[in-house]
Amino acid sequence: MKKQTKINYILTLILVFCIGASIPVLTGSSQVTEQHSAKSEVPYCVTSPTVPAQVTFDGETIDLRRYDRRERMDREMMAFTYMHSTTMLLIKRANRYFPIIEPILKANGIPDDFKYLMVIESNLNNIARSPAGAAGLWQFMPATGREFGLEVNDNVDERYHIEKATVAACKYFKQAYAKYGDWMAVSAAYNAGQGRISSQLDKQLASHAMDLWLVEETSRYMFRILAAKEIFNNPQRYGFLLKREHLYPPIPYKKVTVSTSINDLNDYAKSQGITYAQLRDANPWLRDTSLRNKTGKTYTLYIPTQEGMYYDPKKTEAYNKQWVID
Repeated sequence: MKKQTKINYILTLILVFCIGASIPVLTGSSQVTEQHSAKSEVPYCVTSPTVPAQVTFDGETIDLRRYDRRERMDREMMAFTYMHSTTMLLIKRANRYFPIIEPILKANGIPDDFKYLMVIESNLNNIARSPAGAAGLWQFMPATGREFGLEVNDNVDERYHIEKATVAACKYFKQAYAKYGDWMAVSAAYNAGQGRISSQLDKQLASHAMDLWLVEETSRYMFRILAAKEIFNNPQRYGFLLKREHLYPPIPYKKVTVSTSINDLNDYAKSQGITYAQLRDANPWLRDTSLRNKTGKTYTLYIPTQEGMYYDPKKTEAYNKQWVID
């Protein structure tokens, strides 16, 4: 009898436990069905970023209310918002490169917003190289780089030289602007080529490059620039919470000019107190283990300082205060 009572007691406990465990499930199911609850089964929230009614590019107001512009902008804003690691890395790198790029754009009369073209061209990776052979922050093809004054060969490739490549890009922008008189058309031409944009403007009887029917890459290109600007100007709004210490500071260098050949850059780097890898990182336009300089051309090498290489993240300054939360 006692044994049967014990068994009944255990069965009662199991029944009570099962009923108790099922109540939240039943209740939750009822809430989802009857009240359309927004509760999610995954431990994070995904929402679509709000598309602004308008944006500006070099002071020009671009209306985004029309369906095609709105949806193209929406696509690029979602891409930047949810490519979390890539977008965070862009902001971190911008703290190092924007202080170099902005003064060059200004000195050459190019709108500051063109730095966002550089962002989408290379992801701010100074050693970026596309499958087609475009290289550097501005992704110049070899022939275009030479056309705008860069030395490009298997020993020296100035497409990877930040300052010189930026000056070359400015020359291209000014040349294209002289043709179009519109900076957004200039940006489209940078991707598709001036010949194609000119011919399509004529064929399609369009007054604005953003209204052209183009291959998808170029069609997205202009809106990617605008989306990058929007995200960079409002990173917290789109979920990117960075502190100053997360950003990459500019690395201080000493400049050394050379007008002769350097037979072994490994030995040269060691004589400067750095490694060959550090020399190449500071001067990615060097493309070999030697610098052949038969013409006696003067090159400037950047040698990172020891203090700079061991920077303290706690002392990093934000180039743009909007990027950080502290």
